[in-house]
Amino acid sequence: MEKLIIIKVGGKIVEEPQSLKQLLSDFSKLEGNKVLVHGGGRSASAIATQLGIESKMVNGRRITDENMLKVVTMVYGGLVNKQIVAGLQAIGVNALGLTGADLNYMRSEKRPVKDVDYGFVGDVKEVNAEILADLIGKGVVPVLAPLTHDNAGNLLNTNADTIAGEAAKALSRYFDVTLMYCFEKKGVLLDENDDESVIANLSPELFEKYVADGVINGGMIPKLENSFEALNAGVKQVVITRANLIHTEVGTKIKL
Repeated sequence: MEKLIIIKVGGKIVEEPQSLKQLLSDFSKLEGNKVLVHGGGRSASAIATQLGIESKMVNGRRITDENMLKVVTMVYGGLVNKQIVAGLQAIGVNALGLTGADLNYMRSEKRPVKDVDYGFVGDVKEVNAEILADLIGKGVVPVLAPLTHDNAGNLLNTNADTIAGEAAKALSRYFDVTLMYCFEKKGVLLDENDDESVIANLSPELFEKYVADGVINGGMIPKLENSFEALNAGVKQVVITRANLIHTEVGTKIKL
């Protein structure tokens, strides 16, 4: 099976010209099949403010009402996605920007209202991995925006980590997939105040021990739970690292 690397980067990296340029340069040097998944939340909030639209967040997640859906569609599917695509084309990477509606590659359903009404937010239900695998096989590099659709004409705001995880799981039928989540630290840390205390390898048993001991806590827990879910669904390896380290061995490798 051919190898495929899926890189997920947060909005902060792709929203600043210097860090974006560095990311695209590093990404272009990765050999073989690759996919880039991006966020863009800060840009969406900034443009919403300029348009007089209030950004509402609950537990770090955006409430997407009708007006905010228009903003995230413009920013994620347009501004941020196409800047990345244009930047990659400029350095010889044949990129194609996609939302879930394009080629019907990712369908979701509007999140049901429980404690919070998140509005037009999608939970992924179906991934058309065959179409993505076909593009990748032709040498195309998909750049996936955090938007899906419900097959009834509605776009839905969808978490970029989820897009990356669902794409990785579905594509693992066609490729030997490594999924890399990039954030501001070099990996999962033994001591959150010591940036050099990276946990090099993490198994389910170690994860449970570190959670019980309080070493791993907060928002890192769901990120790692999603990582193990991806591994159980056929993804070969998940790596958590910093965006400027994607072509090095630095980071936390998660394996079953």
